[in-house]
Amino acid sequence: MKARSENASSPKSANEKWHIIAINDLSLVGKHFTSDSIHHKLKSIKDSKVELTIIRNNQKQNISVKKELVPKPSVVASYMINPTTGYIKITHFSETTYPEFMIALEKLKKQGLLQMVLDLRGNGGGIMQQAIDIVDEFLPDDKLVVYTQGSKTGKIDYKCKRDGLFEKGKIALLVDEESASASEIIAGALQDWDRAIIVGRRTFGKGLVQEQYNLSNGGALRLTIARYYTPLGRCIQKPYSNGTEAYENELQQRLKDGELEHNDTSRNNGKAYKTPNGKVVYDGGGISPDVFVPYDTVEHPKEAIEMYIHGWISEIALQYYENHKSTIDSYASAVDLNAKLQLGEVEWNELIVFANKKGISLSGLNPAAKEALLENLKADIAKIRWYPDGFYMVNNIKDPAIKAALDALSSSK
Repeated sequence: MKARSENASSPKSANEKWHIIAINDLSLVGKHFTSDSIHHKLKSIKDSKVELTIIRNNQKQNISVKKELVPKPSVVASYMINPTTGYIKITHFSETTYPEFMIALEKLKKQGLLQMVLDLRGNGGGIMQQAIDIVDEFLPDDKLVVYTQGSKTGKIDYKCKRDGLFEKGKIALLVDEESASASEIIAGALQDWDRAIIVGRRTFGKGLVQEQYNLSNGGALRLTIARYYTPLGRCIQKPYSNGTEAYENELQQRLKDGELEHNDTSRNNGKAYKTPNGKVVYDGGGISPDVFVPYDTVEHPKEAIEMYIHGWISEIALQYYENHKSTIDSYASAVDLNAKLQLGEVEWNELIVFANKKGISLSGLNPAAKEALLENLKADIAKIRWYPDGFYMVNNIKDPAIKAALDALSSSK
């Protein structure tokens, strides 16, 4: 949901301060309202029009706004990492993912794209056809992308239908344990056809085809009718053989067993398959990477994770931006900001004070976790000024998965 002004222009950029001090007759002055609580208040108002009182550039204004649904983009970043390597980040697969991807791909090709890092980490899936359409841009016409098979439904093939826009350039595909469903369709197809280097950690293992039946009481029943298989015949779905509880806790078990931190090839106990180039890949649930990148538990203690998942780093970044706007606006780009903006003990102490108010103690964190938090703060500051591209331009500079992907692309034929 967004609020669209009907009698006053919205903020033109992050440079322009724009604070809500009243919603209809409810004053927000002198009270503790978070951005989430304000959003909830706006969402709870049934009327499509809302009266707001705002402070804009130190002046009070009354405006009428109209509430509308906001389509959430799925391709959140696309830029050139270096003169020949492009980066595209997809967070989920919606009705508009493929056209968003094509806009990003065509933009990067105009900027000199020869090879690509496609980031599907944390992407839990979505609409399967959007993923198939994206794979179609990487593989020749009539290549099998994925197939489904069930005891009652038989086998259904999904193939490429046209020449692709990026059939020749090298690809590094980033995945992790949260990459699922449609993300795994892309990873499985590109790995099976030797079209991409898979970098990261084993994917989630979600490959069920379900049909929904609406019930008379208003509920619904989802019935599994088939499973997804990669072109070589590998089942994407992880097994239920150890029971429902073990299945539900499988990711936690991976962490406990050390799978997220160590590349233990002895775990490849599924059926082996060979790609056209002779690479051995395995069945057994999820897609295992060609290049393993461990999860860094040293950089991500529970206190730091709390700061990330609650969006508190973003709150601090906004405060920092408003207090140092002229300096940040003087930087030519997010990369320029990363090189020149130094965050040190002053900013760290501000983080500690903020966290203490939230009941989190950061004072005992190890140096690696401290550095990671400050780097994330810098990336969030860049995001305010240059939107998601700015965040990833800064965040990716020290991302070990990005480094591994670039190294893999450099060493591959």
